[in-house]
Amino acid sequence: MLRNLSLYLLVMLTFGAGIFWVLKAGARLQPAAGVAVESSDASKAPQSKDGAMIILLLQVIVVVGAARLAGWLARKIGQPAVVGEMAAGILLGPSFLGLAFPSVQHLVFPPASLGGLRMLSQVGVILFLFVVGLDLDVSHLRRKAHAAVLVSHAGIVIPFFLGLSFSLLIFRPLAPPHVAFGPFALFIGVAMSITAFPVLVRIIEERGLSRSFLGTTAITCAAVDDATAWCLLAFVVAIVHAGSLWSAAATIGLVLAFVLLMLFVVKPLARRVTGLATALVFLFASALITELLGIHALFGAFLAGVVLSANEPLRGVLKERLESFSAIFLLPLFFAFTGLRTQIGLLSGWRDWALCAGIVAVAVAGKLGGSMLAARWTGMGWRDAFSIGALMNTRGLVELIALNLGYDLGILPPRIFAMMVIMALFTTVMTGPLLTLAERWRARAEASPLCVTGTAAPKYPH
Repeated sequence: MLRNLSLYLLVMLTFGAGIFWVLKAGARLQPAAGVAVESSDASKAPQSKDGAMIILLLQVIVVVGAARLAGWLARKIGQPAVVGEMAAGILLGPSFLGLAFPSVQHLVFPPASLGGLRMLSQVGVILFLFVVGLDLDVSHLRRKAHAAVLVSHAGIVIPFFLGLSFSLLIFRPLAPPHVAFGPFALFIGVAMSITAFPVLVRIIEERGLSRSFLGTTAITCAAVDDATAWCLLAFVVAIVHAGSLWSAAATIGLVLAFVLLMLFVVKPLARRVTGLATALVFLFASALITELLGIHALFGAFLAGVVLSANEPLRGVLKERLESFSAIFLLPLFFAFTGLRTQIGLLSGWRDWALCAGIVAVAVAGKLGGSMLAARWTGMGWRDAFSIGALMNTRGLVELIALNLGYDLGILPPRIFAMMVIMALFTTVMTGPLLTLAERWRARAEASPLCVTGTAAPKYPH
């Protein structure tokens, strides 16, 4: 415990000082003009009520059908189904369908209709994360809390620092002229630091690791990472909107108070909840509170699931009623909506693709490398530490929420936005092959009389 605390303090102080230095140095790169924040979203355009329901139903049919087909194909080539579902969203968007059949793409996904699709997709993700919280083994979380905080925070501060440092190179040639270095660099840093919690859970479930040591540790680390990352994102947005650190600090304080209230006051009372309707009202109330606090409704949904997981009879009913519907039917809508806003065709020439490759390399080095080294420090073997790093490196569509926010605020230009989307997809696709590599590594070690490290391979419950 003391050893982990010492490393935690060393990592936070070292990279915290580095982040401060990068922001101070980068401030000299920006022009003297003030910062203007712009917001634009084609999905907010007005739409006639006639035909709106027909369009929405058509979108649901197309998206879910394409996601199921793409998920099946992804499993055939050894990738998790979620990768195929993500790819389906990109294929249905302007990057592919919009280029090959622009009239079809505009007919099925007119810009004015995306507001309804977005709302429906958000409900799906909220329900899915609620089920994830219901299935979380809290006893594992208690036993690994200190390790989870170390791994997750090291997996945030290291890529955050690398993202800020990389911003020094790309700010002048690529940042919008009206944007200051601070907001630009902070958004790049946050994007490098995020782990896609729902995608990570889907991958763990599909590999049958949900109740294994590795799976529960990764879920715990990702849960801490997700909460911290959303707080960090809220902190950055508060700086952009208010120009003050105090509003962001107040948000974090309120979130911590809400978490403590839910875990220590509401959870003991949750065993008395009996009805499905009451549980759903509680779910959406928790999601509403975290949305109002500024860290996103998804975290509130997950927290509500953790609280109600103590109620075993109700937990079984909720999982049976909600799990398949949210994961199979509604969640692909979330993947598709973000894919519809991505334009990969904005990249042209070797310079753009070289820069994109640099972004991917920095992201992988910071997230996978930082998480792996921190996990190894907590006492895990290299194989499990590598697997934790690979899982934490999964970014997926949750990152695209942050990227879309930066895009809507006018902080991230379209070209950088497209590069970061590619980075998110690439790091998610990497996860399956890296986990397979770790499993083969473990199998060879367990088949050998002596492990590579000279000690017996750890036997964790599956």
